[in-house]
Amino acid sequence: MELRTLRYFVTVAEELHFGRAAARLHMSQPPLSRAIKRLEREVGALLFARSPAGVTLTAVGAVLLAEARALLDQADRARVRVAAAAGVATITVGILGDGTDPGATRLAAAYRRRHPGIDIRIRDTDLTDPTCGLRAGLVDIALTRAPFNETALTVRELRTDPVGVVLRADDPLAHHDRLRLADLSDRRWFQFPQGTDPIWQSYWNGGEPREGPVVRTVQECLQAVLWNGTIGLAPLVHALPAELTVTPLTDMPPSRVVAAWNKGATNPLIQSFTETATAAYRH
Repeated sequence: MELRTLRYFVTVAEELHFGRAAARLHMSQPPLSRAIKRLEREVGALLFARSPAGVTLTAVGAVLLAEARALLDQADRARVRVAAAAGVATITVGILGDGTDPGATRLAAAYRRRHPGIDIRIRDTDLTDPTCGLRAGLVDIALTRAPFNETALTVRELRTDPVGVVLRADDPLAHHDRLRLADLSDRRWFQFPQGTDPIWQSYWNGGEPREGPVVRTVQECLQAVLWNGTIGLAPLVHALPAELTVTPLTDMPPSRVVAAWNKGATNPLIQSFTETATAAYRH
């Protein structure tokens, strides 16, 4: 199995939609579909169940997803270590969940202008690790959201965003202009997997223990709301499908967009990244 094909597979599994996965991978849909079909022939089983309503993982697909994530993480670690040993001018940036933030777009353009000759690598991560692989040594710097455990990390705030509750558009609560956390006390919330940073989990659960389906990605969060009537929190700046809406919460602290890196990190490109990020997110 090629690592590139496994990365394609993981992206489709996270999006559960070939069109969105292709857009995230910056490729067209036909070659992505062909790559997945080749992988299914290689495995000897279907990885996705396809229907007019979309795609879902098969039992075989679920097993491969866990293995593929582990293999890709191992490959990322190897690339980081080899590049460091070779002294290559490179920086690896972890981006959490939403890579469509206009601030991130401005940052990418500004950083490329400032450092046209370096290799900038991007590691797109799901919601289960708000540090985007910092602690595992997979990235040099993370463009993410706080709060999370900041032990041994340096964190610089770039912007704050108000937070609201994501609801189905036909949910009775969706007709309110504003809500409080107490209004949501009897509802099911989406959860992150066991072992996720407890500070991060508590924030996105409004500071209270909750019950509900386990999710890993932004799309899984949205699908949990759409299919199950589950609720969850999201920054108001996020674009949502027409079937969903976000209602502001008056007693929820804002979500902080931050840059984070390991204390004592030696990559000289980190400082210029944080300086460029601070300027990009002021606009």
